[in-house]
Amino acid sequence: MAWDEWEQLKSDAAARGSARMQLNQYPADQGGGGPAGAASGGLKSDKKAWVKAGEGVKGLVDGVGKALTNLAEGQAGLGDTGGCRSAAAQKDLYESWRRYVGDVSSRCDGLGGLLMGAGHDLSKSDQAVREELDKLQLKYKDTEAVGGRTKEK
Repeated sequence: MAWDEWEQLKSDAAARGSARMQLNQYPADQGGGGPAGAASGGLKSDKKAWVKAGEGVKGLVDGVGKALTNLAEGQAGLGDTGGCRSAAAQKDLYESWRRYVGDVSSRCDGLGGLLMGAGHDLSKSDQAVREELDKLQLKYKDTEAVGGRTKEK
């Protein structure tokens, strides 16, 4: 989920007026007997869960790599595309998908690393986490569509 979507969800929740739950501090008027700043009994974060999620996302890299290999094997033997417009379009489409699937692999690797580190990073500020997610989003900005356009020669 992009950061701006998260901000919109928080804004929508605030607009509905349901401000009874606040996750960024322990409510002072509850008198729960716990020390100031202690987490409530129902809110927990498990480092192992974050690491497992990160490993799962990083594990997608192998499958994506196999798909990329299959894509290359399926494209092999196309040869010269100069005399056939559909062959030239297929080559353009292949190049676009090869680049895109490669980016998906890198994105899985990067996101998996972020998830694995999240157990440690939960103490970071929202701004620090946002900056890391923005870097990832900027790095893997989607490519433009290739099909349906005629190329100038």
